[in-house]
Amino acid sequence: MTNTTLKLLAQQLQLSISTVSRALKNHPDISAKTKAKVQALAQNLDYEPNANAVQLRTQRSKILGVIVPTIANFFYENFIAALEEESSKNGYTLMIFQSSHNVENELNNLKIFRQNRVSGVFACLSNSAENIDVYHKMNEHEIPVVFFDIVPKDNTITKVRMADERCGVLAAKNIIKRNAKKVLAIFGDPALSISQIRKTSFQNFMTDLSPKTNVKYINATSSNEAEEIFKNHYNKTVKFDTVFCMTDEILIGVMKAIQALQIKVPSEMGVISISNGFIPNLYYPVISYVETSGFQLGKLAFVQMMANMQTGKAVDELTVEAKFIEGGSM
Repeated sequence: MTNTTLKLLAQQLQLSISTVSRALKNHPDISAKTKAKVQALAQNLDYEPNANAVQLRTQRSKILGVIVPTIANFFYENFIAALEEESSKNGYTLMIFQSSHNVENELNNLKIFRQNRVSGVFACLSNSAENIDVYHKMNEHEIPVVFFDIVPKDNTITKVRMADERCGVLAAKNIIKRNAKKVLAIFGDPALSISQIRKTSFQNFMTDLSPKTNVKYINATSSNEAEEIFKNHYNKTVKFDTVFCMTDEILIGVMKAIQALQIKVPSEMGVISISNGFIPNLYYPVISYVETSGFQLGKLAFVQMMANMQTGKAVDELTVEAKFIEGGSM
């Protein structure tokens, strides 16, 4: 089957190739009547622009790159879903890679993005990423980068994240409301800015408003580690009455331990988490959580990407507001 080309459309309509091209682009110099004829024939013959030719001419593809630590994560799944929805509306496609929290993977992913002349990159940093010079080089190549969720401290770049300070405050506020006496607060990787911000706001709120509450602060980098931490501390003489889980991954490990130890929620143990919302609803009673919407973050990230591509200027850090969702675990 012969592919429909601009030349074929021009021959059938007895117009020049440039006229057909401008008509398809809705150029103001072309009459409405000619545009209608060209577009009708293009639709009937299933004409599609040559993406390679466009890429060579503009030095950019209609592809947006995405780097996530892992695709098997409900927060990032929702983030990607939002990007796909907006990309489709605006004529872009996504090229998605996962870094597996490996810096070398990140660098390889960025190289592939450059080779494919992507129009922009959405990047969530890996746990061990310290130097972001390679991302600055992307901007030097006029490829804008929007960092999301796990973001660098650099204030000269575009960052979109959850209102992590507010997340910590809402969690602490509802623990105080429960009148908790002894709390185990499990945060994520201590090297990550997201863990540092959430812990600082949580700790400051607890210290200021409930200084007599006994809070044990611990970090966990996996579900298995969170499970072991919970078991080890619950077996001590003075048992805690409330546990805070900074992520879904930590919540999964903690709930596994709670179920294994046959602890009753919420009468014997209050549970609260920061979550995208899916995991808390898998348990009975439903776990109370501070909502962090990956979908809303994806929407915001796309808006900022389009703004950067149009203006060529990076914007400041932007956040998606958090809110408390009452379950039955507190």
